[in-house]
Amino acid sequence: MHTTSCWHSRARALGSLATCITIVACADRATGPEALDAGTEVSLRSSANRVECDDGNGGITLPPGFCAVVVADQVGRARHLGVTHKGDAYVAIGDATHGGGVLALRDRDGDGRAETQAYFGEPNANGIVVTKEFLYVGYRDRIERWRLHSSELLPRGTPEVVVGGLPSTGDHFRKNMQLDGRGNMYVNIGSASNSCQVANRVAQSPGVDPCPELPVRAGVWRFDANRTGQTPADGIRFATGLRNMEALRWDATRGALFGVQHGRDHLNDHWPQFYTPQDGADLPSEEFIRIDAGDDNGWPYCYHDWKKGLKLLAPEYGGDGTIVGPRCADKEIPLLAFPGHWAPNDLLFYAGRQFPSRFTRGAFVAFHGGFDRAPLPNEGFNVVFVPFAGQTPAGGWEVFADGFIGNSTNPPADAEHRPMGLAEGPDGSMYISDDDGGRIWRVVFSGRDR
Repeated sequence: MHTTSCWHSRARALGSLATCITIVACADRATGPEALDAGTEVSLRSSANRVECDDGNGGITLPPGFCAVVVADQVGRARHLGVTHKGDAYVAIGDATHGGGVLALRDRDGDGRAETQAYFGEPNANGIVVTKEFLYVGYRDRIERWRLHSSELLPRGTPEVVVGGLPSTGDHFRKNMQLDGRGNMYVNIGSASNSCQVANRVAQSPGVDPCPELPVRAGVWRFDANRTGQTPADGIRFATGLRNMEALRWDATRGALFGVQHGRDHLNDHWPQFYTPQDGADLPSEEFIRIDAGDDNGWPYCYHDWKKGLKLLAPEYGGDGTIVGPRCADKEIPLLAFPGHWAPNDLLFYAGRQFPSRFTRGAFVAFHGGFDRAPLPNEGFNVVFVPFAGQTPAGGWEVFADGFIGNSTNPPADAEHRPMGLAEGPDGSMYISDDDGGRIWRVVFSGRDR
């Protein structure tokens, strides 16, 4: 793998920005804050052949004709990411190890590696959306935006709070969002619990009925993307019964919002009278869904069983692994169902022209890999591709990128990497982030096996 000796320095806050910015630059490149504003800029549509892929693709396996370069490594918990129309990348960092919650990356010579790396903003970020004017960043209790300027990598000044005061406690506290280009921002507000029990994640504890989380959590809320200073009261509950939608994406081609849901845990270990260990490992589905206004996906009362192809009543509410009942009969059915506990964390509809045409308008899903399959091995830890025909998936799914866990024998505990975020570059290459080893890959199609 290509390695580079780099130095670290701390720069003064820009303008009134109180947060310290860390700059990382390779020693044979321009260094210091002035390097970020230099006029040098790589061609925006650089050929895939210019990218110097790493031997072994930086530790991952890809289909024939594809290869990968490590854009940056050991950057912290790299969560969602976005790439501008100029080719700069912004990565949400989900810890405080480097002092900033957003990592800015610039590849100055077009080889695929980011010679300039800079951290800014408050730590522990998650969601990222990039537009030509703004960088939107998600935190556990708010969505912020930074104004982007011309050719400068770093934003100036301080961020604006687009919406604050979001629910921030419990199991699923991270916030991510999507913009539809029509002035709307969709925010995932995950549930505070596994299945809305009287005692969260306690065996045989019944569900609270009605679940008090649903009016304020476990759904997607719509806000005005152009207003600042909003509170939850300014939002509209767009869809409900969604346990946690880390994998959320607006597809401009289809003019619709899609997501892949984190399914619930603890079927066998909490309800062994109804579910075998195999059931507990396989179920429930991770659901690939289209999210339309007013949809109810059924959480916590219902879950999807991909083996039966049904929404079933949860055991906390009287289910036994076979009952649909009137409560679940009218709930949304997924477009496609994945095995349980794979933990979908991002979704990308491919709009580029670099990859072969069969990938165009199809969907990539990044699976973080789960924990609740014991005593069976944990699975997931890959990026899969879902071909589409028109508005719906066509013929299942296939593994696209694998090998993230390395030589691990007990993932996720000893995994080397875990796929997290996905983004498309202006040249049609695909970026993958990893919040375990802190690696960022850029995948290109060269037409040659490596």
